[in-house]
Amino acid sequence: MAVSRSRRPRIAIVATIAAVGLTVGLTTGCDAVNKALDCVQTADAIADSVTDLQQAVESAANDPTQLEESLDSIDKNLDKIGDKTDNADVNKAVDDLQQAVTNVRDAVKSGDETPDISPVTDAAGELTKVCTP
Repeated sequence: MAVSRSRRPRIAIVATIAAVGLTVGLTTGCDAVNKALDCVQTADAIADSVTDLQQAVESAANDPTQLEESLDSIDKNLDKIGDKTDNADVNKAVDDLQQAVTNVRDAVKSGDETPDISPVTDAAGELTKVCTP
């Protein structure tokens, strides 16, 4: 049976609405995946910065500027991840890591050449855990 001319515009409209709905659904899903991927990539960069921080603490007597550069790198990556997520667990992990970095920075400013960075490594581990999909 042939479709009447009056039904063709309706079919086209329904098809268009369905396509738009599907596109919006896929875009929303992809956006969530992209945010998770950004989180993982940034957490990985932070893990690299924490490794650099550990090495900087070990060689602080030779080059104290490495400590500050490592802390700055972690701060920069924390800003990136904080701007890209609205996940409460990720935000808490970012806040905890930021506080740990601030504590190390304060210790260094107070003259501690080998500050305890275990809170930083612990917080970075937690961030990595909550970013893993």
